[in-house]
Amino acid sequence: MRKTIGVRLTAPLLAATLGPAALLLAPVASAAADRAVANPAVAAAPGMAAAPYEYLGWGNPQKPTDVMKATGVKWFTLAFILSDGGCNPKWDGSRPLTGGSDEAAIKSIRAAGGDVVVSVGGWSGNKLGEKCSSASALAGAYQKVIDAYKLKAFDIDIEDTEFGNATVRQRVVDALKIVKTKNPGLVTYITMGTTPTGPDATGKDLIKRGAAAGLANDGWVVMPFDFGGHSGTMGQASVGALEGLKAAVKSAYGYSDDAAYRHIGVSSMNGKTDDAGETVTTADFRTLLGYAQQHHIARYAFWSVNRDRACGSGTDADACSGVAQSPYEFTKIVVQYQG
Repeated sequence: MRKTIGVRLTAPLLAATLGPAALLLAPVASAAADRAVANPAVAAAPGMAAAPYEYLGWGNPQKPTDVMKATGVKWFTLAFILSDGGCNPKWDGSRPLTGGSDEAAIKSIRAAGGDVVVSVGGWSGNKLGEKCSSASALAGAYQKVIDAYKLKAFDIDIEDTEFGNATVRQRVVDALKIVKTKNPGLVTYITMGTTPTGPDATGKDLIKRGAAAGLANDGWVVMPFDFGGHSGTMGQASVGALEGLKAAVKSAYGYSDDAAYRHIGVSSMNGKTDDAGETVTTADFRTLLGYAQQHHIARYAFWSVNRDRACGSGTDADACSGVAQSPYEFTKIVVQYQG
């Protein structure tokens, strides 16, 4: 999910608005059908829509159960599953799915009444979408992760070379459709970068491929930061990105405005981002919270819990926000979103 400082320095390397609500002009029957498209599993799992990323491989990660006690958050998005060099999933491309510290963390979260979304991909490392040679093989790799933890939700964080290759984009879409068919009720997210006006041509192509394949993806999610320049506050720029995303999803799938909003999401970055001079403040997070609550979007997450604290002397930039804050100040905003 990110590029440099907060962009996921994995163990081996880099690991990883507002506007009035649109009036629904479609007939009542159409609106009901649109709402039926939204996956009922989201509503059945309180807190799933607000699942901030935590990366357990670096950044002096906090104990998830401590974060739960301090903030009330119930769900985490744990990152990242990568290729071990072939078409086989491992944490960070090296740690086994079961029997290690990652599985232990998931068990501790569940024992405390929470649950997890597992994220595949990120900015760096070997990507399963590239290393698996077919959609069926990639679906098999995804299935290993789902089966290992009996997941209710799954995130594909598609970035860098995996995102930029049209063949791989199609493979990811086709694999995820296979997974959705084999796992009824599984909530899926596809997370990608964005411009201040919405997904770029590559992102729009990915969404169109999903629609053309009949992929009933629950949330198309953008990461509104590392813009390289924007107008207004980062909250306003993020809203602009989400409105562009909503328009792209509506166009590709033929959704009503209401249904399109319910199939988009945001994954922001707290504090200083990878772009010099670009900072996402708690006020920006509150702007996003208002937008999420107004439109009932599928997901409000951020990178990352690791960074949700002020920096101390010698603290790595991936382990703190770079701004003055109290512990978990950003998480406490996000957890207010309930879908």
